[in-house]
Amino acid sequence: MPGLADPARRGCLRLVSGLLIAPLAGCGFALRRPPVMPFRTVQLTGFKANSPLELELRRNLSATQSTRVVDSAAQAEVIFEALSDRREHSVVGSSAAGQVRQLNLRLSFKFRLRTVSGRELIAATELLLARDMNYTESAALAKEQEEEAIFRAMQSDIVAQVIRRLSVSPAP
Repeated sequence: MPGLADPARRGCLRLVSGLLIAPLAGCGFALRRPPVMPFRTVQLTGFKANSPLELELRRNLSATQSTRVVDSAAQAEVIFEALSDRREHSVVGSSAAGQVRQLNLRLSFKFRLRTVSGRELIAATELLLARDMNYTESAALAKEQEEEAIFRAMQSDIVAQVIRRLSVSPAP
């Protein structure tokens, strides 16, 4: 009888494993895809020369594969205007001897999106991020590099927020 038990046992194991795995197949998991923009071409204006924020935004828009960044308004469906881009840091904590102990880093970006004809798709919007950073004067060079790394991470966060807002903007 061992010959009959083996196929029955294997069939039972297949059934049980199938029942355990089936719920995982319908969980909705999918890899993150680039968002689909409601426009095909966009012009980026108002950025400072060699702006790292513009470069990252341009790279992220190009990665969507549905949108192309163009250089002239004549080729663009929409115009993305950077109204302001500021990086600030301020002292929020110091020792009794007056040495800086903590900094507050702020990145502010204000933008709007409009059609070539001037119809506003996204009104002037300001995104503001702030992070605190401990500071030690004896490690000033390392803290300067840490500050730049924090600003880069904040910039990436701002760009991700802008991309999400652009993907849900009204069609031109």
